[in-house]
Amino acid sequence: MNVKPSQLLALSLAGSLLFAQQPAAPLKSGIDVDGMDKSCKPCEDFYRYANGVFLDKNPIPARYSNWGSFGLLAEANRERLRTILDAAVLSKAPAGSSERRIGDFYASCMNTAAIDAAGAKPIEAELKKVASISSRAQLAQVINDLQKAQSAAIYGMRSAPDAKNTSDIVLYLYAGGLSLPDRDYYFNNDDKTKEIRNQFLLHVARMLQLLGDDPASAEASAKSVLAFETERAATRLTRVERRDPAKTYNKMDLASLQKLSPTFDWKTFLANHRVPAATTIIASEPKAIEQFEKQLATADLALWKTWLRWNIVRNAATELAKPFFDEDFTFQQTVLNGVKEQRPRWQICATATDNLLGDALGEVFVKKHFPPEAKRRMNELVENLRVTLREELTKADWLEDSTKQNALKKLNAFYPKIGYPERFRDYAEVAITSNAYFQNVRAAAISERQYELAKIGKPLDRNDWGMTPPTVNAYYNPLQNEIAFPAGILQPPFFDLNADDAANYGAIGAVIGHEMGHGFDDQGSKYAADGSLTNWWTDADRKRFDTRAQCIIDQFNTLEVGGGLPNHNGKLVTGEALGDLGGVTLAFKAYQRSLNGKPAPVIDGFTGEQRFFLAFARIWARHFRPENARLRIQTDPHPLDRFRAIGTLQNVPEFHKAFQCKLGDPMVRPPGKQCKLW
Repeated sequence: MNVKPSQLLALSLAGSLLFAQQPAAPLKSGIDVDGMDKSCKPCEDFYRYANGVFLDKNPIPARYSNWGSFGLLAEANRERLRTILDAAVLSKAPAGSSERRIGDFYASCMNTAAIDAAGAKPIEAELKKVASISSRAQLAQVINDLQKAQSAAIYGMRSAPDAKNTSDIVLYLYAGGLSLPDRDYYFNNDDKTKEIRNQFLLHVARMLQLLGDDPASAEASAKSVLAFETERAATRLTRVERRDPAKTYNKMDLASLQKLSPTFDWKTFLANHRVPAATTIIASEPKAIEQFEKQLATADLALWKTWLRWNIVRNAATELAKPFFDEDFTFQQTVLNGVKEQRPRWQICATATDNLLGDALGEVFVKKHFPPEAKRRMNELVENLRVTLREELTKADWLEDSTKQNALKKLNAFYPKIGYPERFRDYAEVAITSNAYFQNVRAAAISERQYELAKIGKPLDRNDWGMTPPTVNAYYNPLQNEIAFPAGILQPPFFDLNADDAANYGAIGAVIGHEMGHGFDDQGSKYAADGSLTNWWTDADRKRFDTRAQCIIDQFNTLEVGGGLPNHNGKLVTGEALGDLGGVTLAFKAYQRSLNGKPAPVIDGFTGEQRFFLAFARIWARHFRPENARLRIQTDPHPLDRFRAIGTLQNVPEFHKAFQCKLGDPMVRPPGKQCKLW
């Protein structure tokens, strides 16, 4: 999805997926025993033992880049969203109602005949505006206009608390303007990356030919686009560098920003987005702004016009006629992710509706598919995990008292959000019609940006969420010290009201612990209870923490991914791997506490402890196409799912005991190399 830049530390990159709770039934194990591969020994490859048959029976469909527990749930969820949207299309709901709005938006997306008939007409006015550029001043003005229209944004913008003064909601400015997934794609010289660059050149040229360029000029333009973006990429921080909040916190005012880039009219830039000129600005990468200034002041106008044309069509391709959509799919999905065929149109449109009108769709979903008892039970689990983490912090002998007290203060201030917001947006300002998909997308995107930036200068509103209700994911927001669990993840196999506690603690309990753990990982530990970027550690405790984090870095650097793929970058995945380890550790201890000294029942032939770890492994049952796996390894702070299970459990003595694993087994790291946070 076109995700707005944020500090959210999310569980995964999974898309929206839901599965309705089933009616009350006798208590069950919550474990899919038939999906296990019992021919594999749990101490040799627990991931295969827990998920092997399930994965064998669920190969990756041609329309997806990966498949497993997430994907199967996604299919079920989309069917439910489709039912909601089909009903909304046919309803007699009054104009301006949420039901009419999502129905009209969905209908406009499904009307491919109208979309195809329009061809490239929706972007013709902007292309003509670019073609008319004849001076630096006009160039800057057109860039501002395109940024305002959400058609060729050079900068990402969002509101958030000032990391050094969290009572103020300020503007965060993020560098954009790159077409490839990451800066390293412009510089790495391995064969795979070079081939992606070659495919990118072909992709740009084909897009420009769809706009009417002849093949020779389109090819030359594509080369100039790549060279232009390579200059820009050279100033960008790496993924690992961006994990350091001190590097991305660069506070300035309008005058300082104007001084950094005098050729651009930043006052108009802010005014176009209704941001007060006196607003505090946090720039993530000042060097990128300096590079923008250099290109704005010196690059040929013809080069700028070529790049702007490319970005207009690139950003609009999925809302334009089929040739544009198909070309975008070929590069973004097939080249980068290995996807073989497009999803059905209704799935694309359901996803688009959730992305752009998520509260309106989510409100209907919650009423139909999210039972109140699920929210009550989740609140209990969250508090049980909080109590457990409080106990672990209290007895952590490696923390000095001052650090420990600050950690407890932060934990006590955690603000949990469960299921959905208390108030839903009504999108009253978004004009939606049933036959103008491009215009609907643009209107919704502009509205979303204005809604986001209108928060600047106002008190923090805890009702705002960073994800829509149908999303299967969870997040921790360090600037607001909050953890959130949308309704989408509160479904099997993550959470099942009818399952034994072992399964729920092993699955959603580990997720809760994971998100709580983000408050104390390599990033989150640098933020205090009020969300401020403040050092609350003693120097000695920080060194001890870094030693524990280094253990995870070393482990994931050396875990063999195989299949001709590179290993993970331990420094990139540190936070998520720490979250997984801390999460499963806390969840297991919380599960033990929940037993109140009584033995857990044996269900389906497994003890409570065994079912806990089987449930944990099952949520990560997913396999990937090589292209998608490579993309994730290079850009994603989350390890591949197999290694989230194996890499985590190799460090957990309670797992080793539950399955009688011994030193020397592949699932047991040597005692001196076992990583531990709590």
